[in-house]
Amino acid sequence: MTERASILAPFRHDTFRMLWLGTLISNLGGLVQAVGAGWMMTTLTTSHNMVALVQASNTLPIMVFSIAAGALADNFDRRSVMLVAQCGMAMVSLALAVTAFMGLLNPWLLLTFTFLIGCGTALFNPSWQASMGDIVPREDLAGAVTLNAMGFNMMRSVGPAVGGLIVAFAGASAAFAVNAATYMGLIAALLRWKPERSKPRLPRETLGSAMGAGIRYVSMSPNLLTVLFRGLLFGFAAIVVLALLPVVAEQYVGGGALVYGTLLGAFGLGAIGGAFLNGRMRARFGNEAIVRLASLGFAAAMVGLAFSRDPLLSHFVLLPAGACWVLSLSLFNVSIQLSAPRWVVGRALSLYQTATFGGMAAGSWIWGITADAWGPNWALVAAACVLVLCAAVGLRLPLPQFNDRDLNPLDTFNEPMLKLDLRPRSGPILIMVDYRIAQSDIPRFLGLMSERRRIRIRDGARQWSLLRDLEQPDLWVESYHVPTWVDYVRHNLRRTKADADNIEQLRALHQGADLPVVHRMIERQTVPLDDRTPLRDSPEVAP
Repeated sequence: MTERASILAPFRHDTFRMLWLGTLISNLGGLVQAVGAGWMMTTLTTSHNMVALVQASNTLPIMVFSIAAGALADNFDRRSVMLVAQCGMAMVSLALAVTAFMGLLNPWLLLTFTFLIGCGTALFNPSWQASMGDIVPREDLAGAVTLNAMGFNMMRSVGPAVGGLIVAFAGASAAFAVNAATYMGLIAALLRWKPERSKPRLPRETLGSAMGAGIRYVSMSPNLLTVLFRGLLFGFAAIVVLALLPVVAEQYVGGGALVYGTLLGAFGLGAIGGAFLNGRMRARFGNEAIVRLASLGFAAAMVGLAFSRDPLLSHFVLLPAGACWVLSLSLFNVSIQLSAPRWVVGRALSLYQTATFGGMAAGSWIWGITADAWGPNWALVAAACVLVLCAAVGLRLPLPQFNDRDLNPLDTFNEPMLKLDLRPRSGPILIMVDYRIAQSDIPRFLGLMSERRRIRIRDGARQWSLLRDLEQPDLWVESYHVPTWVDYVRHNLRRTKADADNIEQLRALHQGADLPVVHRMIERQTVPLDDRTPLRDSPEVAP
């Protein structure tokens, strides 16, 4: 299969094609709206910082609300979440268009509308991106993520120019009206999509618990933390081009909304090229090498844009910047999706978006202040220096390579038959697992238990500890708590096939004919005198 064929492989799936086309139209409207909002702000105020805050108002909600949106994506029907988000954004966009037509907009009201649209994007994105694993098989996942990036940047190459034309000839209010209309295609596609729904085995997690589980999982996953940090740093620096491009366009003789739109179009055209280069570069280079090259390439483009005084040269400079943008961000996204199991992928993606878009929001603000103080050209140079730092960070925190770890559920846990009448919310539950370990195997055992601790806590265990019996030195006891019985069941169902190796190695070290014994107990802080119910059920063999 050729590289191009592999990139286009997700189009074999009807659902992906339908939804991809819907998002393509919606992205076109969003970019038309972005041009209108950016240009209208230049007519409402002379502050470079306020212009840059238009971009920040779009990205700030993604930083603030993405974690909650990720929890919703993992615990509710993703199609329904996406429908709510799209309908909400359509109504806000329509209200923005009406307000603009009536001449009632001021800088802060414009920022409020763009912030609300950003809230809809924050709600939509985790469910949309997490749905890729439901729509296409794993082997097509990287291609689907790349096609999504390519689709957005196809519209970036066309949408801003279209937006510039609309703003130039009909005004920003017309651009807002066009955006409101473009939501209809994706809403119709989502209504036609009928995803398979399986009956949940356990009750739905509360929002707070689900958010905590996602944060805990990512915090105990070193590879995911590396991707989040690199995404934050890259987003902080690279957003400078989108934040300050209206100001850059304005400095040219005859520069206006149309020039601004075509500059954004050049950036988007370069991103399309980057999408097609993506697979070929992954075949030749490692993930870290690609991100490092993209960071340095983007830095060089920003220096070129800072000192260019010719609009045509600036258009050419933005081509490699767009390619570097999509190479980095699509690689970060795929790394997250391939490093998180399905039960938490929405929350992992939301935390990635929180980090990356948080960096973008902060960057938009910082580069706007820098442009006000020292001029937009020096703000671009300063951002380029941060991108060089981003490349240098890879020497200490390299991006992980894709791997073939199977993150599907292990599905070997069978809920034990209990002799106590427990309810799902009964707890707290204490789990103790007995191991018999020979003296010569202790170093190996401790290494495996260190990994075991990370897995346990990552999947929801609390107060994990490892104990050694003073009278029987070969007896080691692993203990941990979970809040309720249903949390214990959920903890075991989160175990993946990739975790099986750790389990098997521990069992191999265990001495004796039987498997390690598991004690499942419910804690009581006080014991009434008339309570003669035993608190400990019979030991059972570990599953």
